[in-house]
Amino acid sequence: MFDHLEIRVLPPGRRWAAQVRFWVNGEDVVEGVVDEGGRGPFAADVLRADQPSLLRATSEARRLELGEPECTGGCCGFLSVVVQRFGEIVQWSDWEAPFAPASPPPEFHFDAGQYEAEVARVEAEQRWQVNI
Repeated sequence: MFDHLEIRVLPPGRRWAAQVRFWVNGEDVVEGVVDEGGRGPFAADVLRADQPSLLRATSEARRLELGEPECTGGCCGFLSVVVQRFGEIVQWSDWEAPFAPASPPPEFHFDAGQYEAEVARVEAEQRWQVNI
């Protein structure tokens, strides 16, 4: 059975620009590890209009930052995961987390079709952009 990914772009707030959050199997991965005050990566950094999203999975493994605590990643570390595609499976593994939690998230395995469709959906949805 595959895990299910949902990506949400939260609107800008008083402290942060629009940010990306990741729900896996109905749970917010960032909040689950870095607590309520933490944040996901800024949408403008992850969902750039001029190139494919960093969220895209390829056969080459790469580390992706998914979040940081309220005090910033430079202080306490980032929540990151290695993303890699193996045929029809996208794997998230080898977690690194701030504060060295007692139990980091488990390895996740997504159906590549569902994963790519979700990434394409959030790439196409540009409502979070604000013209200044």
